[in-house]
Amino acid sequence: MKRVLIIGSGGAGKSTLARRLGEALGIEVFHLDKIHWRPNWTESPKDEFRKAVEDVIKQDAWIMDGNFGGTMEIRLPACDTVIFLDFSRTVCLYRVIKRRLTYRGTNRPDMAEGCNEKIDLEFLHWVWTFPTRAKPAIEERLKRFGKEKMLFRLRSRREVEDSLMNLEKKE
Repeated sequence: MKRVLIIGSGGAGKSTLARRLGEALGIEVFHLDKIHWRPNWTESPKDEFRKAVEDVIKQDAWIMDGNFGGTMEIRLPACDTVIFLDFSRTVCLYRVIKRRLTYRGTNRPDMAEGCNEKIDLEFLHWVWTFPTRAKPAIEERLKRFGKEKMLFRLRSRREVEDSLMNLEKKE
């Protein structure tokens, strides 16, 4: 487990798991939100974002969290492990709202500078429709690479905690 991709809906806990896994394994963590966004929620040009992702996947070891379907086709072949946080939409929505209250008016540690935590209807809609809109495409991609990668599909906080505990026991 040296090149880990963590994917899932907004609010599933990708960034939190990435940080914890990075600490447990001693591997550098790259948050795609931090790479993609510029101050005031301005998107990076697509070619610059893609180049930054390509630079990360060339490294020997990394943990990368985020979806960003436009780079999934280069990230999936480069990883050795995929962790798919497949949580219910209600759990994800609750966590998004909790995160907004926790980081109100400030930056999350996994977000680019100048991107203060916010919630808008577009993001809430994205989280709500993730299981029907984005999840089938993710599952299809995972089927193509499933035999080549270690794949963990975690559906609850308990499964995440158990996985981390098992990993720590091996270390």
